[in-house]
Amino acid sequence: MPTTTTRFIWPIGDGTVLIPRTPAIATAYHALLAANHVRLAVWSPGSEEPTPETTRTALERSGRAWLDGTRLPLAIGVPADNGHLLVGAMNLAIDSSAGSAEVGFWIDAAAEGQGLVTRALHAVLGHAFDDLGLHRVEMRTLTTNDRSHRLAQRLGFTLEGVLRGAVQFPDGHRDVAVYAVLADEFGKPAQP
Repeated sequence: MPTTTTRFIWPIGDGTVLIPRTPAIATAYHALLAANHVRLAVWSPGSEEPTPETTRTALERSGRAWLDGTRLPLAIGVPADNGHLLVGAMNLAIDSSAGSAEVGFWIDAAAEGQGLVTRALHAVLGHAFDDLGLHRVEMRTLTTNDRSHRLAQRLGFTLEGVLRGAVQFPDGHRDVAVYAVLADEFGKPAQP
């Protein structure tokens, strides 16, 4: 996969960086999306096969939302060939008036199990609570996504409930678990 050498990076430890998802990373991000499309469709209904044009358009929207302060769209990168190899994405959809946000993420299959999403999510939560002054961050995931459930628990999220039949897939509706962490809970050890 192609690497990127963008100017703005957010180091989050062990050489891992977060990079704004803007058209500056279009080629590398499109390659990552295309390589993971089939695998991600299991978790995201209705996603279409990405083209370079649709990827660039989505990145333009992400960049505008970042500038508007309504979203923090990031790619996860690891060191490679005088730049960074993109291995995943992290998104924080911000509702400033409510003092809250919803986080979403995904990772390339080859990068699973390396702690990259945990590191990225911890950094984004710190930014949300400390720098943005948010009160609450929510995470929604299919009830069948065990990796995301374990991640939520590790980072101190509380399972608040299940939205029954909330997402429609071609083979039927699926349930969604809703997790949240409040500013005063972040960074404290998870309760058993």
